[in-house]
Amino acid sequence: MKRHLPNAITCANLFSGCIGIVFAFKGNLETAAYFVIFSGVFDFFDGMVARLLNVKSAIGKDLDSLADMVSFGFLPGVIMFHLLKASDYPSEYLPYFGFIITIFSALRLAKFNNDARQTEDFIGLNTPMNTLFICSLPYISKDYPAVISSGILLLVITAVTSFLLVSEIRIFSLKFSDLSWAKNKIKFIFLILSAVLIFFLKFAAIPFVLVLYIALSILHFRGATVSAER
Repeated sequence: MKRHLPNAITCANLFSGCIGIVFAFKGNLETAAYFVIFSGVFDFFDGMVARLLNVKSAIGKDLDSLADMVSFGFLPGVIMFHLLKASDYPSEYLPYFGFIITIFSALRLAKFNNDARQTEDFIGLNTPMNTLFICSLPYISKDYPAVISSGILLLVITAVTSFLLVSEIRIFSLKFSDLSWAKNKIKFIFLILSAVLIFFLKFAAIPFVLVLYIALSILHFRGATVSAER
């Protein structure tokens, strides 16, 4: 029974992503964002449970990537499709460029599954973090409609996030093997600063959280490289 539990949690991630896609296609992007959060929670715990129960498997790894492709690949593409459709750019073909995010998410997940360097950390931005950022845009548009309604800006966001997904930037993972400060200092710092940003800025904090995540990752691994050279 216990060896099926992680896969059941992964399937919950997939199911949540499917529901989010339904809401996204209906144009209810805010509700879709909540199902992205649910998927993220399930995605976090399936790996943790697999490690705790020592029941990791190749099928579980493939299933996780397939679920992520729906929840953190197709779903953000649908959200960007609708944002571009509602933008000020006069082109009926423009919204389809939102699915570039889906394509690069697929490339990122395939790369992850076949890259031996990504056993502990990531090479390139992980798809859940990218999706969380994309899902924050409809909420940000409430306070800053002029910014998010710009089709050019949305295309730039699509291009930049797609590049980050397959980039060679090393990003620390938020998975914990234990809760010690010494081994997880950078993760705790990131989570504390992110919590403060979200407390004050709500969903508008997510772009800053993304920048913080990448900046701390660059500083962390650059510092580790310098220490190793010494």
